[in-house]
Formats: sequence, structure tokens, C-alpha cells
Amino acid sequence: MSVVEELLRAESDGTISFGNHALAAKAKLEDYEHGGNLYKVKTFKELTKLEKNGMFAYESEPGTSVNCFDETENGVTFAVEGDEDAQITVGLLEDTTYTVYVNGTSVGEMKTNLSGKLSISVELASEGKAEVRIVK
Repeated sequence: MSVVEELLRAESDGTISFGNHALAAKAKLEDYEHGGNLYKVKTFKELTKLEKNGMFAYESEPGTSVNCFDETENGVTFAVEGDEDAQITVGLLEDTTYTVYVNGTSVGEMKTNLSGKLSISVELASEGKAEVRIVK
């Protein structure tokens, strides 16, 4: 894995990759079309944020690089990379319980709030990357 130099790109498997946690200054890309949806990404070392069709999809503090981000009706999966531990928030279905897995290990069940947001902490400082799977 590595930073996404293009800020946002479509992968051959239908997923998207976005974010560049190595940037010192803010960068953004708007109106990126993929799979009939419009995406917008803002990213740099302190924050990475993704919107899908004008709605919240992903945010991390500090910034991260995300590879193979895949949303389905049952949840979301992605690989995340960063230099520091990150607080990650994803947009899912409101008031719904999900099981969260980090690097294949369940970290428990979590319920989204009324706006559909679910926040998790991911330890990146030691390994630099993690695989995240959030399943309904």
C-alpha cells in the first residue's frame, strides 16, 4: 500500500482508493465519477475526508491513505495506511448495529448514531497499515 498520488482513483476490482497522508498542504479533488456516483476528497497529513454524492462517507484524523474502499448494503471494507494512530468515522445506515474487524480480529459490535456515523480508532503508529471490515 501507499499514498494515492491522484488523490482519488478507481481500482480494477470496482473499489476506490483515496487520500494522501503524506501531503503537508491541503489538496482536494471534486466531481470524480465512479460507478454512477460523484465523489469529493479532501486530504493532507491532518485530515482525510470523502463525500459520495454530497453525503458524508469517510473521515480520518490525522489524514490517512485508503485503498480498496468498498461499500455494500452490508457494510464497508478498506485498507488504511498512516503514520499515526487514527480516529476513523464512516457513514453507514442510521441506528444500525455493525461488527467491526481490524486486521481480521473482531473489536466488537458498535451501533451507528442517528446520522449513520460509526467511529473507530485504528492503531497505525506501530504497523503503518490496517485492514478494516465493518459488517451489518
